[in-house]
Amino acid sequence: MKIAVYLGAKYGTDQKIKEETIKLGTWIGSNNHTLVYGGSKVGLMNDIAVSTKNAGGYVIGIEMQLFVDQGQASDSCDEFILTPSLLDRKRKLMEISDAFIAMPGGTGTLDEITDIMCLDKISEHHRPVILMNINGFYDDLKKQIQKMVDFGFLAEEHKNLIHFADNVEEAISILTA
Repeated sequence: MKIAVYLGAKYGTDQKIKEETIKLGTWIGSNNHTLVYGGSKVGLMNDIAVSTKNAGGYVIGIEMQLFVDQGQASDSCDEFILTPSLLDRKRKLMEISDAFIAMPGGTGTLDEITDIMCLDKISEHHRPVILMNINGFYDDLKKQIQKMVDFGFLAEEHKNLIHFADNVEEAISILTA
C-alpha cells in the first residue's frame, strides 16, 4: 500500500508527535508499504522518511522545485518526483496514494488533508483518511466537522469517511480493517 503522510517541516513542541511519527514510519517500512510524502529533509518530514527507510521501506518524495533550490530535498528517497508548483505536488500525492494520514502539523498539513477529505467525499472509491489526534491535536477539528453535520453542511456518511486516531496502533487498525 502507498501511504501518503502529511506532516510538518518543523518539530513542534510535543515530543510525543515525533515519537509517533517515527513509530508510523517504522511500521510502514517493516510491513512492506511505501511512504509517499513531501520529500523534505527537515523536521518531522525527515523523521518519517528516515524511519521508513531504516525499517526497509520504500520512500517516494514529491517536492516542489522551490524547496529543492533551498536545499531541503531529502536523500532518504528511493524515488524523487520534482514538481513545479504546490498544486502539482498535491495532485501527484493524491494520484499515487492508497491511504492518507495527517500527523499534527501547520497550515500546509491542514490544507493537504482537507483536499483529500473533499475529494474522498465525491469519489466512488473511498481511500482511508486518518488524522492523527495525538494528545488531542485535532479535537477542535473533530468538533468542527460534527458542527458541519449538525448545521446540515456535511452528510453523516461523509463525516464517517474521516477517521481520527489517537496513536499509531489505532491508525494501523483503520488501515488494516
